[in-house]
Amino acid sequence: MDNNEQDTRKPTIRNPKFWVPSLYLAQGLPFFAVAIVANQMLKSMGMPNSEINRWTALIGFAWVFKPLWSPFLELASSKKLVVVTFQIFGGACLGGVALALHAPFWFAACMAMLALVAISAATHDIACDGLYITSLDEKGQAQYAGWTGTFFNAGKFLTTGGLLVLAGHFEQSIGVVPAWTICFLILGAVMVGLGLYNSWALPQSKNAVSTGTNAAAIARTLWEVIVEFFKKPGIWVSILFIILFRAGEAQVQSIGPLFLREARHLGGLGLTTAEVGAVYGTVGTVAFLVGSIAGGYFTSWLSLKRAILWLILAVNLPNVAFYLLSYFQPTDLAVIGAALSIEMFGYGFGFVGLILYMMQVVAPGKYQTAHYAFATGIMQLGFVLFKLFSGDIQIALGYQHFFIWVMLCAIPVAVLSQIIPMAARARQEPEPVAAQPAHG
Repeated sequence: MDNNEQDTRKPTIRNPKFWVPSLYLAQGLPFFAVAIVANQMLKSMGMPNSEINRWTALIGFAWVFKPLWSPFLELASSKKLVVVTFQIFGGACLGGVALALHAPFWFAACMAMLALVAISAATHDIACDGLYITSLDEKGQAQYAGWTGTFFNAGKFLTTGGLLVLAGHFEQSIGVVPAWTICFLILGAVMVGLGLYNSWALPQSKNAVSTGTNAAAIARTLWEVIVEFFKKPGIWVSILFIILFRAGEAQVQSIGPLFLREARHLGGLGLTTAEVGAVYGTVGTVAFLVGSIAGGYFTSWLSLKRAILWLILAVNLPNVAFYLLSYFQPTDLAVIGAALSIEMFGYGFGFVGLILYMMQVVAPGKYQTAHYAFATGIMQLGFVLFKLFSGDIQIALGYQHFFIWVMLCAIPVAVLSQIIPMAARARQEPEPVAAQPAHG
């Protein structure tokens, strides 16, 4: 205890093993609840794909704009306070979704509650990563970096795997609305529980206090950060590249799970909610994690400049699996799971390229950490923009032609990757910034 009290970077004696898993599980759960679980709930409620993706995409703008209010969180007394507050508030809002399902205006009420979940989760993300960075030294950050990604994706495993399986079981036994009521109450209870646990487990990570720290001073600094970001040489080409990188992936990740649920006579595979959870949330998630690790080693071996085209192809070419599924419409769950595993492995393998591009090309400079946050916002913008209209395109083209369209969307970014520089977009040398966790 004495040693830890002398270390100003570690205000508590608790080992990171006690709080890193719970911190990043709480980051992943609400994200996947909004991005995936809500889509499946709305599909069960009979909403068309166009409406499902349009509204959940609009809610996703919270993660796009979070860098704009992130500096103002420094006005709080500690990052721990922000983290715990928004974990508990986010849990209450997830519980609110369960109650909203029983309102006469259930759809509007659910969207309002999910929007609050998204804003809460996006705000939590900022403080979550900040607490991780300031509570651990560089060695500790490196040591637990793998834990952050693992437990963030554990949120996907629990929501799209376990929760969807549970929802499917309850849909068959007690009905759609009661089933999803139970599932969102469980999600809300887990988030509140994590918040209460983290109120004990997390280090304090008090924010630095300076004489000029007030909302007006922060706003001036934020403006300077924004101006410097858009002054980077070639930044508009980089923005275009980041957005186009997600063109095919965003559409297939939005429509793919809905295609699995769609009735066979409408071109889908007719799977139940539980079956989607079994194939997408379990084997699909494992394949994604394995692909992410393999993609990191591949890029480290080849370098980003030489690997980028292969990474783009890895994200997009496996989407042929969805086309084949829509063409042959197999009924064997093992065949469907194998096809989805190939697609998700490629997604994880290639997505590393976008993360490294933002870290190594876009972020370096005077405000490296802040500019990386802006780049991740643009990354989310790419996802939201293509998700926004994916349902309309799918309805217009049908599933088979839609998946062909998705593969064609890879051509512009593949061409662009061969003609744009892969060097840092900054005149000055990067400031020394500790590695931080990043999740797509």
